[in-house]
Amino acid sequence: MASRAESAAHESFLRHRDFRWLKFGGALSLLALIGYLALPAAPGPYGGTWFGYTLGTVGAGLIVWLACLGVRKRRMTPGNWSLKAWTSAHVWLGLSLIVIATLHTGMRLGWNLATLAWTLMILVIASGTYGIIAYSTLPVAMSRERDQQTRPELIEGLRAIDRQLIEAAQPLGTAQAEAVLAATAQSPFDASLRERLAAAPRHCATRAALDTLAGVTSDAAERVRGLLSRRLALLARIRAQMRMRALLEVWLHIHVPMTVALLAALTAHIVSVFYYW
Repeated sequence: MASRAESAAHESFLRHRDFRWLKFGGALSLLALIGYLALPAAPGPYGGTWFGYTLGTVGAGLIVWLACLGVRKRRMTPGNWSLKAWTSAHVWLGLSLIVIATLHTGMRLGWNLATLAWTLMILVIASGTYGIIAYSTLPVAMSRERDQQTRPELIEGLRAIDRQLIEAAQPLGTAQAEAVLAATAQSPFDASLRERLAAAPRHCATRAALDTLAGVTSDAAERVRGLLSRRLALLARIRAQMRMRALLEVWLHIHVPMTVALLAALTAHIVSVFYYW
C-alpha cells in the first residue's frame, strides 16, 4: 500500500491514473467525430443544428471549467480530485476541445464572433501546450544549473564572494577598486524581464571589472581576478535559472490574459446566438 502511494506521489500529472483523462478526452473526441460523420450531408453538422448546439454546449462548459484551474490551485486536497488530477484533466480535456470546438463550427469559419472565440481557443491551447513543455522540462534544467545547490545557497555564495572582493580590492588603484565595487553593487536580481530572458544584462559590471584589471600585475590584482572569475561563473548559473523562471513568467502573462479574452469572446458569442435565435 505504501509503495503504491509513493508511486502515485511521483507520478507525472500527464500520466495520472494511467492516463485516465487522456482516455476520457480521447473517447469524448471520438464520440463527437462519429456523430459528425454520421449526420447527413445537408444541411451539414454546423453550429446551428442540434448537433452543433450539443457540441457548443459541451465545449463552452469545458472552457469555463478548465478556466477554473487557477482558482482550484488555491485549494490542496488529496484523492480523485487532487490538484494533480485536476491539472491532468485540464490538459487532456483542453486538447480534446480542438476536436469538439472545430466540429461545432462545421468547418464554417468567417469574420464573426464564433470564429474569434475559436481562434482564441486555439491560441490558448497552443500557449498551454508550451506551458506543459516548460513545466515538464525547465525544473529539471534548473536543478541541473544549480549543481545540487539551492537558490538561497547560490545567493549566499554570491554574497560571500562580494565580501571577499571588497576586502581584496583595497590595495588596488582607485580606478580598479571602483570597478570592483561597482561589480559587487550590481545584483542579478535587479535585471529587467528582457535581460532575464537574455540571461545577461546589457552591461555586466563583473566582466567590466575583469577587463579593467587586465595587464595589472600584483598579488592583490591576481587574487581579485580569481574572485571576479568565480563571481562571473556563479552569476552565469544564477542568470540561467532566472531566464528559466522568466520563460514561465512570460507564459503566464500570455496564457492567462488570453484565457480571459476567450471567456469574453465566448460569452459574446453565446449572447448573440440566443439574441438572434
